[in-house]
Amino acid sequence: MNKVYCCFPGGKHKALTMSYDDGRTADRRLVDIFNRNGIRGTFHLNSGFLGVNDHIDPQEVKTLYAGHEVSCHTVTHPTIARCPLSEVAEEVLSDRRALEQLTGYPVRGLSYPNGSLSREIEALLPACGIRYSRVVGSSDSFALPEDPLRWQATCHHNHNLLELGDQFLALHKKQYLYLMYVWGHSYEFNDKNNWDLMETFCRKMGGQSDIWYCTNIEFVDYMDDYKRLRFSADNLFVENPNAQDMYISVNDGEPIRVPAGKTITL
Repeated sequence: MNKVYCCFPGGKHKALTMSYDDGRTADRRLVDIFNRNGIRGTFHLNSGFLGVNDHIDPQEVKTLYAGHEVSCHTVTHPTIARCPLSEVAEEVLSDRRALEQLTGYPVRGLSYPNGSLSREIEALLPACGIRYSRVVGSSDSFALPEDPLRWQATCHHNHNLLELGDQFLALHKKQYLYLMYVWGHSYEFNDKNNWDLMETFCRKMGGQSDIWYCTNIEFVDYMDDYKRLRFSADNLFVENPNAQDMYISVNDGEPIRVPAGKTITL
């Protein structure tokens, strides 16, 4: 029987994604840093605050975040574990509707405002069209999320970012999949006057041949699609019913592309 491993797109075994909240005007500088270094990520926006004070204008959402992901953060950023579930549903669904009108695509991610969540909220989110949501804190780990609705990042950017980046770059065992996930708020770079931290990190991490640079939803979608691959009982062939190509390795060989909608012999 063939031994099959999941690979990230292009046959890679490492993935990097970023996650930034609140949609403040400092996102403009952060997006520029990401774009110059080929880094990609997700920006969680409160639609009720867009265009107010130091927040991004609604009209620039589509162009500013092009090539990245726009995700929910609720309309008004309440501490949702203290709210009735009907209010939570309205905060999420209204945020989705507003952001989808601005972006032109389904918005399916969330980060919990104020890090507030409960098991009841987690159970509610799929019915609101949410596939994943990020919690606060740092795991100091490169493990893949076991529960995307309680997704904890590797680190906040003020928590051992460069040290963890060096560890991530040094990972070489291809029998494992690794994910580095960084979160924060762009205005914090202004508050701490440490934009050089993110400049250094992105220069170091960008352009690596063994890293897949993805948004949060791209990562979740790819792993969901992998679970939908249909293998024969002896792993001698596989059918890919998904709309995107998938990558696997067989018997520790070079990665194999499984084209979307095709069945191939392994």
